Amino acid sequence: MVLRAEAVLGKYSGGWQGFMAVVANSTLCADGELIRVGFMAPHDTKNFIEALAAHGIIYLREGQAEDLVVVDQQRGFAAPCIWAEFGQVDWQGDPTKKVSACRAVKSTRTELVTPDGWTYEGSLSSRFVFVEAGRVPEFMDFLRHENGLDVYRDLRTGKEVYVSRPGRGGQG
Repeated sequence: MVLRAEAVLGKYSGGWQGFMAVVANSTLCADGELIRVGFMAPHDTKNFIEALAAHGIIYLREGQAEDLVVVDQQRGFAAPCIWAEFGQVDWQGDPTKKVSACRAVKSTRTELVTPDGWTYEGSLSSRFVFVEAGRVPEFMDFLRHENGLDVYRDLRTGKEVYVSRPGRGGQG
């Protein structure tokens, strides 16, 4: 999800500090014009949109993104958006490492801002897998709920896969 910074600062009760207090994961990053918060499950995105609406942050007005837009890192915007643009950039100048990115329309910013501690290696950008909401592929085996995450085992690789579940607090 990408939000217009001016909308959050101007509308959200408590401003930036109040907004940061409700972001339930470590995916937040901002460049002064746009704010990014990531979710791994569509219903978590929907719940956050509803929580933001209670503070006057509007998703859609007449079918257009108003204060925020939902962005799929492979497909782009989920709704028409005239205030931001979506594309892919080379990670650290390497054309074999693509990262999806957004920036404000007419922005002169060229730096890629990522959440604290983010690295390309191990990220969804380096090995993207999409699972449709409510469908767990046959190669994924649910293991447990842990610290706000649903934990699965990828039966093809034996590796654990984590799906962030804001608000779950590790409860099953």
